[in-house]
Amino acid sequence: MKVNEINDNFRRAMKRERIDVDLTVAILNNFNKGIYDSVEKVKVTEIPVVDETSVLDMTSSRKRCFSARKAQDRIAEIAPELDLRSFGRWNSADVILTENELETIGVLLFPYLSYGVLNGGSATSYADEKKNAGGYPKAFPILQNEFYRMAESCRGKPKGLTPAFLHPDGTFGPSFMELKMRSLLLDVRRYRETAKRVGITPPEHLLPVAPFFQMTSVFNDQEIAAAYQEYQNSPYLVDLIAETKIDITKAIGAPQPMIGAYTHSEEGRPKRIFDRAWGKKNSPLGLPGGHGQNFSILKDTYQCLYNLGKRFFYLGNVDNLGFTVSPVSLALIALTGKQAGFDFSFRTPVDIKGGILVQDQHDKLNCADIGPAISKKEIFDAEKNGKNILFNCATGLFSLDYLLPNIDEIIHQLPMRFTDQDKDAGRYSQAEQITWEIIGILEDFLIFGVDKYNRFIAAKMLMETLFSSGIRFQDVLKAEPVAEKLHNGLKRLLVRKYQLTLKNNRWVPEEK
Repeated sequence: MKVNEINDNFRRAMKRERIDVDLTVAILNNFNKGIYDSVEKVKVTEIPVVDETSVLDMTSSRKRCFSARKAQDRIAEIAPELDLRSFGRWNSADVILTENELETIGVLLFPYLSYGVLNGGSATSYADEKKNAGGYPKAFPILQNEFYRMAESCRGKPKGLTPAFLHPDGTFGPSFMELKMRSLLLDVRRYRETAKRVGITPPEHLLPVAPFFQMTSVFNDQEIAAAYQEYQNSPYLVDLIAETKIDITKAIGAPQPMIGAYTHSEEGRPKRIFDRAWGKKNSPLGLPGGHGQNFSILKDTYQCLYNLGKRFFYLGNVDNLGFTVSPVSLALIALTGKQAGFDFSFRTPVDIKGGILVQDQHDKLNCADIGPAISKKEIFDAEKNGKNILFNCATGLFSLDYLLPNIDEIIHQLPMRFTDQDKDAGRYSQAEQITWEIIGILEDFLIFGVDKYNRFIAAKMLMETLFSSGIRFQDVLKAEPVAEKLHNGLKRLLVRKYQLTLKNNRWVPEEK
């Protein structure tokens, strides 16, 4: 099919819905040519173990051993101002580094790192009453007044702009993005203090952990940009912007376009573009194409970062307050020369929907969804047999030296999955790419086994935000015991990573 074969009325309707007509047609043609027919489901053959080679336990402090020559060569190539020999215990073959030394090395690599978020989602599903009440039937009646008040402030907004928590006094806290920007400016401060302490002259042409980048949506890009202008005066950011002289609100990146829905699989092949949304003739349905599209949409952004001198970038979801820069992880990727690293938290009772780390039918580490690829029973049985189940935190740390030369092949190989839908708009199929399926493509990467309550305080439902906020704490604990761990995890993060202090029942910036 060619774009000019679409009738004018329908093509105009697609453009009104912000649908990328060329991309929609290209995906359709690839499907009908059979290009996606080779996409196979992940089949689980084994639950991998923490081997401290590819799968690392990051929950406790430990010494780690590296090839002396390779580690020194890699650091010299990345950060020539950093003398690795001033750290660790050396012999002719190896260097042994403590956790504290890795932490310091990671901080000193901040100029070669940028941080990005997938920021295109709205808070509509997050604040959906039916979804939240069904997910937490015992706790919902206890928190329903707070839920309704917070849901009203969230609906229709980009999720990253909604409150990340409620203060103990019941007022709305800063947004997810305000906190993330604050953590980056604190990282800038930490880098400069560390570089001064160890006597390193920072590279003049590079800013630590900046620029910040993002993938937004064509529907929220302008709203997000307008909010960021206001964040320049946020009490959580304004003093740090003045101190660091870095306006972290100046984001780079690109918006994700919509893709048209396609006909349901029951209509057979060849597929067509779905043109009967809501039962109306010539009515298209625009849908997001999944976060996996970041590799194509942000391709120019990644090249820009490399041209600036960046060699690594973090990428993760906007709603995970535990998604902050980990200096130790950065040091490990730099010292080993791995292609990427991914956070997987040791599974907790609430982690029953999402992906876990598995060994697949090709004897490779991969991410498999609970339900479609592996049953809950299989997981519970594995845990009874002493296996640690690692749950995907949707956080990746990538090497640009690997990614850029291979990005076109990654875009091509990343599975395009079509799922049939039966919703109010009609019966159709949706095409999506998932970022974390890149794990099945890579050959040489690390898995970081992390503590969920340090690195994965994710708010998929608004009720979870209320739990972590500690609202009606004693009453909620009787209905949802996990709320205590979420609340304690959030408090640790607010104090340690975001440097906030509780004053008059509100979390406010620490005074330096």
